[in-house]
Amino acid sequence: MGWIKLDLDRTLGTVDRGIFGGFIEHLGRCIYGGVFDEGSPLSDEQGFRRDVLEAARRLQIPLLRWPGGNFVSAYHWWDGIGPREQRPRRPDPAWDSVESNRFGTDEYIAYCRELGTEPYICLNMGTGTLDEACAWVEYCNGTRDTYWANRRRENGHEQPYGVRYWGLGNEMYGEWQVGSLSADEYVAKARQWALALRRIDPDIKLVACGLNGWSDWDRTVIDGLVKYVDFYSIHIYTGTSDYWSNVLSPHQAERALRTCKALLDRARYLQEVDHTVDVAYDEWNVWYRHFDDGLEERYDLSDALAVATYGNAFIRHCQTVKIANLAQMVNAIAPIFTSPDGLFLQTIYHPLRLAAEHSQEIALDAHVECDTVEYADPEQPERREYRIADLGPFALLDVAATRDRSGQRVVLSVVNRSAETAVKAMVSLGDVQPVGGVVSRSVQGDSPRTENSFDEPAAVDVVETRFGVSAATFEYEFAPYSYTQLDIEIGAGR
Repeated sequence: MGWIKLDLDRTLGTVDRGIFGGFIEHLGRCIYGGVFDEGSPLSDEQGFRRDVLEAARRLQIPLLRWPGGNFVSAYHWWDGIGPREQRPRRPDPAWDSVESNRFGTDEYIAYCRELGTEPYICLNMGTGTLDEACAWVEYCNGTRDTYWANRRRENGHEQPYGVRYWGLGNEMYGEWQVGSLSADEYVAKARQWALALRRIDPDIKLVACGLNGWSDWDRTVIDGLVKYVDFYSIHIYTGTSDYWSNVLSPHQAERALRTCKALLDRARYLQEVDHTVDVAYDEWNVWYRHFDDGLEERYDLSDALAVATYGNAFIRHCQTVKIANLAQMVNAIAPIFTSPDGLFLQTIYHPLRLAAEHSQEIALDAHVECDTVEYADPEQPERREYRIADLGPFALLDVAATRDRSGQRVVLSVVNRSAETAVKAMVSLGDVQPVGGVVSRSVQGDSPRTENSFDEPAAVDVVETRFGVSAATFEYEFAPYSYTQLDIEIGAGR
């Protein structure tokens, strides 16, 4: 028998809605044939797939990153504005494809508005120039009688877009990136860009390009840019065919967040930086099966448990991470998978939706007691990010807890990583008694390897039940290989 103990006054901080962000890149069928499908009977007059929009809206995405990713490092944004039939087709060296430029800045902003999300544009620091970056900010945010602001108006958009979030390049440390740089080169370039971009619009928020939070690149870049940026990005993907490695590797994200916060705190202290610099974990997901052919990963239930664990980690580290962007939204390593005739929701969609819909504003410091599992790293891990044995032993139950500001509602998010058995736990609310029933929402399937598909779209689905509770402590049995939310009504006047 395990225990999950909560004290509603023992808080970790405020959960920023930015952690439920998304990402779309010109990669495979993410944009063309996913988000944007001209001529399809499933698309609206703008070319946006209506079924994808409906599914994406349920994810309540607050911030949508675009246009890349690797793609952005050879992308010239002005190719994607003006009449579509006049836009040039360009080779895309990032993904060895051809870019039609039929989905550009204006289409992206229109999509964000349809989705009800805020735009986050990543700048081309590979083949792009500072003039080009300044022009992009002017096109999106300019209010005066200037060339690029007027070009936006000529294209039918009188009012400025007000894009607040701008990324200073993507993964500029990697040789796979067009125009990659050393850390010192990147600092010099990004510092120059930051100063110039703020002269175009002093209200923008800038995101520096980080690696994994603990590398030499991270220390150099944080030390060099902490005065000039508002966010520092990190990217870590996990995923492997080994069940235990797959469901436990997301804890590597917690290592990254701890070490990155320490580097940021150190730099801010030594340089007397008054403004905060938070983490933007602006690419994350389970990804290990497909590295070509559009990255069309097909997810099973174990992947959904890993995704849920990432979500729990972001809540537990809410003082550090304010933005997180799942890569990506449609078809390419994505929760939504389309065909010309429709779509189905992959297994990972369900924990993403539940977390976005029901997580509350205040993170609680949950105390967990349950059986643990030891994990030994393989002698030659597929990627360094899978080396996690030193983070264990790992509790079978991974738990995050949130409550609303008034203390009337508590939501527990629990991943049972056991591949074989249910885990019973006593849930204690301290001296607070529920006033209503408990709603349980559980993502379940027949086995950890169960996938959704067009033929079986609900093989992994959400099972929702309600039960009564009459005491501050109650017992709940978490099904094996499941993600469960317990939504508990506390009521006023506690």
